[in-house]
Amino acid sequence: MSSGLDSQKLNNVFKSRPDIVEGIQQAADSPSRIKLFDSIVDFVYEQTNNVHSEEPAQKRRRVDIEPSRNGQSSLSNGVTAPSPDNVAEEDILLEIKDISISIPQRKKFDLCFTAGHLYARAPGTKAPVPGIIFPWKSIEYAFFLPVPEKSQVQHNYVILPQNSYFPSQPPNTNVDPLVFTIPATAPKPGSIGGPNADAASAVADSYSTLFHWAINKCLQAGGKQVQIVSADPTKFHSVIRQPHRPKEQAVHVKAFRGSKDGYLFFLENGILWGFKKPLMFLPLDKIAAVSYTNVLQRTFNMVVEIFTGEGGDEEATEEIEFGMLDQEDYNGINEDYITRHKLQDRSLADQRKAKRELIENSKGKKGSAEGEEDGNGDVGDDGMTELQRAQMEAEQQLQDDEDEDEEDYDPGSDDDSDGSGTSSDGDDDDDDEGGDDDGEDEADDDNE
Repeated sequence: MSSGLDSQKLNNVFKSRPDIVEGIQQAADSPSRIKLFDSIVDFVYEQTNNVHSEEPAQKRRRVDIEPSRNGQSSLSNGVTAPSPDNVAEEDILLEIKDISISIPQRKKFDLCFTAGHLYARAPGTKAPVPGIIFPWKSIEYAFFLPVPEKSQVQHNYVILPQNSYFPSQPPNTNVDPLVFTIPATAPKPGSIGGPNADAASAVADSYSTLFHWAINKCLQAGGKQVQIVSADPTKFHSVIRQPHRPKEQAVHVKAFRGSKDGYLFFLENGILWGFKKPLMFLPLDKIAAVSYTNVLQRTFNMVVEIFTGEGGDEEATEEIEFGMLDQEDYNGINEDYITRHKLQDRSLADQRKAKRELIENSKGKKGSAEGEEDGNGDVGDDGMTELQRAQMEAEQQLQDDEDEDEEDYDPGSDDDSDGSGTSSDGDDDDDDEGGDDDGEDEADDDNE
């Protein structure tokens, strides 16, 4: 019944989003829906034409930065995408050439700043690259993070628009984040253009000061209270030494998401997983709890439970697991981040006992005294720390096992019982160590 749709106008309005056109055609299965979709298309078409008809260019620019009237290019609901043709008509305020972009595409582009958008275009062209157009009003988070495992210092800017970074967000929005890399140097002569080039050059001591200034200015002009967040090694850093930059503390932890390797950044407003697609960001206010699983001799997994409820369903959650974290980073993650941000730790719940093993393994590596000091954590209502509580539970479990052995005790076989008990304990230790080694070998095989 979709034949009654005004297909020509529909394709014109959503020419950059054939997926939306297809979705409307499939959903228009009744006369009332066809009439509704035609009305919506007519309205968007009229609004677009009004913005780009006979109004002076200066007036159009003021409309672009008005929060209430950004038309199709606003992407405020994550449904419509800005048209490259429409964005190309906007006046470029600042242009920075030859920037290495890794997401959505891995290529060098020129980055252009307008009052309404940040977009990329190929050198020597005037048209924006489809899929690399970001309305300032759609941006929710921005980060400035060091690129791991590079001998030369480099940083990534991570720009996260709506519906681009959270696991439970709609899967069909086709919105990618923007990730681009800059060196720790000043921009090359002639690489800055546009009407604001002189003002930009005054703050272009380095690429980072230039981009911080430009991004912050455009976000503020668009009415966004988004701050560029950087990793702070005084609040979280890895204890593992970086062989390529030994004097610099790593602010990331290497981990796996399924079969993909990547890096976890524990930031003041959430946990970022990057820098491969799909990039993921878990805001602190969306984290329900954290658990530790698959504890081996050298690695462990971290499970982050996140709230995914919409429309009042605040109890809906989803678990995101990151694997093969180095045990040397456990104390830093658990105490410097999880405990400091008062996130709930569910590792000692009935279904998870991994944290106890983590604490014991940590003590085994660094010595009993040091392990006790590192694992203390905050004191609970019962006057005990997490480590003391875990030790008490372990001792209680051992006592319960001994009580069960006494119930099965046979007075006629004292020697045999003593001997078998000693042998059994040794066998259990061997089995546990063997199990850890086997699990670690399997994890190493997966890593390779």
